[in-house]
Amino acid sequence: MDSVSTLPRTELLQVADTVAREKGIEREEVLMAMEMAIQKAGRSKYGQENDIRAEIDRKNGEIRLMRVRTIVEEVENEAAELTLDQGKEIQPDIELGGEIRDPLPPIDFGRIAAQTAKQVIVQKVREAERERQYNEYKDRTTELVNGLVKRVEYGNVTVDLGRAEAILRRDELLPRETFRQGDRVRAYIYDVRREVRGPQIFLSRTHPQFMAKLFAQEVPEIYDGIIEIKAVARDPGSRAKIAVISHDNSIDPVGACVGMRGSRVQAVVAELQGEKIDIINWSPDAATFVVNALAPAEVAKVVLDEEQNRIEVIVPDEQLSLAIGRRGQNVRLASMLTGWDIDIMTEEEDSARRQEEFRKASELFIEALDVDDVISHLLVAEGFTKIEEIAFVPLEELADIEGFDEDVAEELAARAKQFLEDQNEKFEAQRRELGVEDAVGELPNLTVAHMVKLGENGIKTLDDVGDLAGDELVELLGEDEIGEEQANETIMAARAHWFEDEEQPAVESGSGEEAGESSEEDTA
Repeated sequence: MDSVSTLPRTELLQVADTVAREKGIEREEVLMAMEMAIQKAGRSKYGQENDIRAEIDRKNGEIRLMRVRTIVEEVENEAAELTLDQGKEIQPDIELGGEIRDPLPPIDFGRIAAQTAKQVIVQKVREAERERQYNEYKDRTTELVNGLVKRVEYGNVTVDLGRAEAILRRDELLPRETFRQGDRVRAYIYDVRREVRGPQIFLSRTHPQFMAKLFAQEVPEIYDGIIEIKAVARDPGSRAKIAVISHDNSIDPVGACVGMRGSRVQAVVAELQGEKIDIINWSPDAATFVVNALAPAEVAKVVLDEEQNRIEVIVPDEQLSLAIGRRGQNVRLASMLTGWDIDIMTEEEDSARRQEEFRKASELFIEALDVDDVISHLLVAEGFTKIEEIAFVPLEELADIEGFDEDVAEELAARAKQFLEDQNEKFEAQRRELGVEDAVGELPNLTVAHMVKLGENGIKTLDDVGDLAGDELVELLGEDEIGEEQANETIMAARAHWFEDEEQPAVESGSGEEAGESSEEDTA
């Protein structure tokens, strides 16, 4: 294409067809790129100040070159613009905004002009090709693709997908995995971005969904939607857990994924360089799901704390190392899979902890209610752990405890209420001494005891509370006193007056009586 002008007219169209076919772009885009190249060469010959345009006939390939002058009110560029009077001398029916086109002779491209034209064509074709690639792959994220390794640079692998190139970064490869030029590679498209240098297609072999897509290829029931993959957790190249559920009661989801003699799961394991895979049954019940996720370890008991999104798992002593896994891998993957924070302890540790809790609760009741060991032990055995529970529980629940009657229940409730009143008075005095504002006590989820704790840590005003983060408030008061959700609610309530201040002008514009009431409240 050293000299576009020397090509036979039909051959110009043949070149456009060939380029369009090879690059996978529209023929029209190639012809438009050629026109721009001819225009650029025309301006180089006739002067850059001229508005030179080129047109290629789409049927016979004829090139028409012309100089265009636009009709304007005030001429700024004499080479490309004319006044209305000047235009009418050439073309009587011309109007403002109209164009006069003067044909120019065909250009005989010199070597430099031809090279410039070629560069323009190549650039425009490349831009069109990049746009085509982006449009083709932007909707293909989450797909599995196969390609050939084109080159490897600093551990990053460039993959030829046939109609585009993709990048498989070093941190998206499995550990100890290497590729050479010409190797076949299968990967997951996790992102497609439009960038200056062209569309960037990012691949991954460590993404959890890569494994899910591999199972979908190997297990027809997943592809057909009979079995659904609900969650995946991976430690790439080492171990993974996948939770599945069957929408057909006659089909075992775990068995279907494993396959005859493990054929299906082994095909996935081979692709993942020997990554061990635990396939478990998904359950809508959180406790059951966590127990399944900790397989192959056996679980004795679970305790859920939905507010903290935490689950306590009790396992037999000999199962502890299996439940935790090497370097905590098993419990970490189970936590990723289920979305719950998992605490594991042995039955012996659980027993010791419960004995300590029993002892502390018993001592509290003996001291606060002035009762003997027998009564305090009976209360703890019935599940009471706080004075507040005894003070405000329905009397019949206390009276139903073996050995208790209504009189004992009333006396215990009265003593509990008296203890709380005395304690509140003590805390109230401490709170005032520390200088904690009354308004802090009106915030939700805070008690007088909490106010004392806050005051001891220098938190004394609504602004002080508002400046805290949720986890900071939980740390100050203790996880057993307030949850993160409650802490966030308290902090937002403390910040409410910040926004009221912004609306103050609107309030002040009310009636004089309202304004007077408002100022009295402020003074108070």
